Amino acid sequence: MSSSTLIREKSNRVQHDSRQMTDEQLLLSYRSNGNEMHFTELERRYRQPLLCFLRRQIGNEYIAEDVLQATFMQLHLKCGQFEEGRKVRPWLYRIAMNQAIDSKRRNRRHENVSLNQSTSSVDGQSYELVEMVRGECPLPEETLQVDEQRQSVRKAVGSLPQSLQTIVSLVFFQGLKYREAAETLSIPVGTLKSRMHSALLQLRSEWPELQFSEAA
Repeated sequence: MSSSTLIREKSNRVQHDSRQMTDEQLLLSYRSNGNEMHFTELERRYRQPLLCFLRRQIGNEYIAEDVLQATFMQLHLKCGQFEEGRKVRPWLYRIAMNQAIDSKRRNRRHENVSLNQSTSSVDGQSYELVEMVRGECPLPEETLQVDEQRQSVRKAVGSLPQSLQTIVSLVFFQGLKYREAAETLSIPVGTLKSRMHSALLQLRSEWPELQFSEAA
């Protein structure tokens, strides 16, 4: 067996092993021994969901791409600050959100944010935010009726205060758990749940035509 074949097989084994590791194991391993494959695996896992999140926070695809690169650069630079026992996902979203805030400060014209939403629940009460907005990014082609409903949901969520838009985006669209979203925003879980409930009540009150309904 040639040396190039052996190297390729070893590389494939390392890549396979990295895909079996948790986010926390990958980051701690990268921090301790500089294994670039482990960092690359983290990028692979988070590139698309982070890009979707940043597009909604910033409202500009090209700037979102730049902020995404800055986020991964900060992940590299700050990996030494990651505390064992924490979860990577809320920590990384916190980095991304801070980078987005910095970017919007530098680009005031991008302050208006547009968010897409999906379906979830608060304290056992489920509210349907129209099924067609469940999160894929970019959005697939839809019928005219579905597209109109999607635009209505965007407008509805865009009417919320920025702090509520961010919470709804993290929990509904990005799928973070309440605890993770609260850690990302550095607020108590109880505060996050209260704000989420307020957001849904406001949506139901101001946009009754979207038929936010309580699931059985």
